Amino acid sequence: MSAVATDLQHAVEDAAAHLYVWALKDIPQDLRDALAEAQKRETSIPGQRVLSTIMKNVGIADDEHNLVCQDTGIAVYTCRVGEHFPLHPTRIYEALKHGTERATVEHPLRSNAVHTITRENTGPNTGYRLPIVHWEFIADWDGLDVKCVPKGSGSENMSFLKMCVPADGVKGIKQFVLESIVGAGGKPCPPGIVGVGIGGSADYAMYLAKEAIARPVGTRNADPIVAQLEDELYGLLNETGIGPIPVSLSSSYNSSSSLATCGSALRVPTGRVIASFARYIA
Repeated sequence: MSAVATDLQHAVEDAAAHLYVWALKDIPQDLRDALAEAQKRETSIPGQRVLSTIMKNVGIADDEHNLVCQDTGIAVYTCRVGEHFPLHPTRIYEALKHGTERATVEHPLRSNAVHTITRENTGPNTGYRLPIVHWEFIADWDGLDVKCVPKGSGSENMSFLKMCVPADGVKGIKQFVLESIVGAGGKPCPPGIVGVGIGGSADYAMYLAKEAIARPVGTRNADPIVAQLEDELYGLLNETGIGPIPVSLSSSYNSSSSLATCGSALRVPTGRVIASFARYIA
């Protein structure tokens, strides 16, 4: 491997180590603004107290340069790689894995990676096919963008997938999302940002849902039909009365984001996930 490639690999490793910790410490401004707005809108006294506690927790993390939550999750990276970028994806993945290990050991962070069956720890937040990396390759470009979205169990355990039939229509999508939220109740880590992926294959619908929660809070899909569905879901979700703890509150869900793609005429895969706070791009 050339000296340039070696230097690049080290740079990507450094970026991964920084991103993983940064995403667990520093809440993006759009999320801070959304929390503040939710606190203003909340009419329930218990709900106001919970949101106030969350805001206080974010402030303490800022002041002490510490983690916002002890659940450091699984590191999930999305890489946009230009076709002329001089480092092969194999080496990029190697750098991301080493960077994740460094962040876990050097900070240190809690190691969450375990064998699926035995539950034995497999390494410093790494293991078989960990960290998770999604790839997008860009023509006529020589750059690399890396996004880190750690996914903890507090939100990830409340993910759902349904294979709808075309006859279900938009009504079926709405019903699935609402039933999932009502069924989840107060179990997801509050406050909620709901991502919905529609179309493609089952696995791709879930990927779209994850991409949806990475959008800035309050933004809408470029497709006006999907954007209308987002607005309708946002209103419906906040009518459920599910708040930041499992009691009746007025407004727990700060945003509903959707991404749609073309799919089979015989099925409409719909995935739904709830976001944690963290996301960062380098």
